[in-house]
Amino acid sequence: MNDVVSKSAKDDPMAALLPLRQQIDELDSQLVELLAKRAAVTAEVGRVKQQYALPLYVPEREQALIKARRQQAEDAGVSADLIEDVLRRVMRESYQTQEAGFVCCRQSGDKVVVVGGAGALGKRFVSLFQRSGYQVEVLEQDNWHQAQAMIKGAALVLIAVPIAVTEQVIELLPQLDADTVLADLTSTKTGPLNAMLKTHSGAVVGLHPMFGPDISNIAKQVVVVSHGRDLENYQWLIQQLKVWGAVLTEKSAQQHDELMQLIQAMRHFSSLVYGVHLAEEQADLQQLLELSSPIYRLELAMVGRLFAQNAELYADIMLSSSAVTGLLQRYQHRFNQLSHLLAAGDKAGLMAEFAKGQQFFGPLADQFLQESRRLLQKASDERS
Repeated sequence: MNDVVSKSAKDDPMAALLPLRQQIDELDSQLVELLAKRAAVTAEVGRVKQQYALPLYVPEREQALIKARRQQAEDAGVSADLIEDVLRRVMRESYQTQEAGFVCCRQSGDKVVVVGGAGALGKRFVSLFQRSGYQVEVLEQDNWHQAQAMIKGAALVLIAVPIAVTEQVIELLPQLDADTVLADLTSTKTGPLNAMLKTHSGAVVGLHPMFGPDISNIAKQVVVVSHGRDLENYQWLIQQLKVWGAVLTEKSAQQHDELMQLIQAMRHFSSLVYGVHLAEEQADLQQLLELSSPIYRLELAMVGRLFAQNAELYADIMLSSSAVTGLLQRYQHRFNQLSHLLAAGDKAGLMAEFAKGQQFFGPLADQFLQESRRLLQKASDERS
């Protein structure tokens, strides 16, 4: 048989490949059929979860599944990393199949008013509440004259307006019912939370979704919760976020704003400077991409992503706190310090600074190395 294959390959390599490719096609077809069957099961899982108001995302279950399949892959002589990659992509898709409809975490459904619900992020939450069975109304500047009638009887009034006008809009709200929950989605928390507590005597909570409106679903997406007043009266809203699959993390308004200076404002400013620098240098983006390693391509993609967003939104984030200016001045000072080492050709000095970073990141450095390696492999796979 081997002689026949060798002779066939020598005479006509395509003829030798054909039966093997047919086997691959057949196996791939079986994979598609299996994935379709799995999708049907996960859709049913979603229906059961909604029936019992269970969270869409259960990290313990996902981790156990990945661990078991990795072990099975190793036993079968298959790359465990390959199986994990495939399963994570399949699971991401399964969260979408489970997202067709959600259970309502208030018995009567009730009314939700989204102030700024015509905006990009506001629309996302309008859709989520509607698919959960709530009566949703959108309050905007052009129908503000109806605000008093609209918010009467509302279970929740959710503020989803630009950062620069959030506190002003909160202060302009008509008096809310005593049992209405007042919440916001702003990326700063101290000012808006204080404004809500001053405006409304009932339940108040600050929320910050750590994602943009372009995501396909909010499963595994982080939402920061800054508690305000009467937690027991907005516990249903916390449960609703979990049902949608969000990962909730609790921070005080002050903690949140201090962390956001590093997570958002500083990173956005750094990306802005780098992008503008490339523009001023008249860099050829196509040639940069042509020569880029996967890691540089990812870095360039994250910088370029900024310039596909709303300029006013990102300017407001960077201007959201006067403390950001001081943070950036300290960053500039450290940049200049290292620049001087570079200009002086001080290799030992540069390595000493590198060692500071190594000590600071500690064991997380190796964890980030592994995480980034997986990201880089995906980036390399998608290169055209």
